Amino acid sequence: MLAQTLPPEAVLTPLQAAVLGAVQGLTELLPVSSSAHLYVVPTLLGWKYEGLAFDVALHGGTLLALVIAFWNDWITMLREAFSPDAAVARQARLLWAKLVVATIPAAIVGKLWADPIESRLRLLPLQASTLFLFGLLLWLADRFGPKGDDERQPTWRDALGMGFSQCLALVPGVSRSGITMTSGRMTGLSRRSSARFSFLLATPITLGAFLLKVKDVPHDLPAGTLAIAVVTAAVFGVFAIRLLLGMVRRTGFGVFFAYRAVLALVVIAFWVAGR
Repeated sequence: MLAQTLPPEAVLTPLQAAVLGAVQGLTELLPVSSSAHLYVVPTLLGWKYEGLAFDVALHGGTLLALVIAFWNDWITMLREAFSPDAAVARQARLLWAKLVVATIPAAIVGKLWADPIESRLRLLPLQASTLFLFGLLLWLADRFGPKGDDERQPTWRDALGMGFSQCLALVPGVSRSGITMTSGRMTGLSRRSSARFSFLLATPITLGAFLLKVKDVPHDLPAGTLAIAVVTAAVFGVFAIRLLLGMVRRTGFGVFFAYRAVLALVVIAFWVAGR
């Protein structure tokens, strides 16, 4: 047995909350799919799966990580939007507009179909398939896409492509950061530019998901335990952002495809063993 199964009524312990917070912080911001990990990890360890509402509550930690890591970027973008230099102000306002417009598709799809999509598609074979296939797509886009220029701002085509691609992230195993970075690389953004815009784009959609679902967090979950999970997610989220921005300069996205492929095999093996 991989783990001792807990009774269905078992309450999440502080240690389990910290582990799941770390999983959320790392896997939401690295292109490896947090939705898959937050279901697969407790399943493999024999823990009670706390449900979609708890998963979304953990996004509060991810949101903190994004704000902390990109605080200077947001402040600079805000200041430049009101710059006396017309060219600087126009460029900053265009970036704000692109972020707003790119957020709309996933916001609409998430509001209308997030619950049925995620609840009906949390199947281990499907998650193994999406982990592998979308990891492969990321690697191919990075391997054969143009190198790109780190200083180039996303065009409207880049922004809209990444915005619409976020809709696919509702399917467990796809990865929001992974699919948006894939789209960015396919449209010609550099690795770093794709990652940066992906992280900026994650902030409004994560805030929206958190505000929409936080009211549904299980009432039997102690506030202290939830706080541990959120803080841990924030700490590991900041680490994940810095890790990825450093890695893309040196190794690209191939390592993430390799990880997703191995995880997919583990998931399939576990599913077959449990049938």
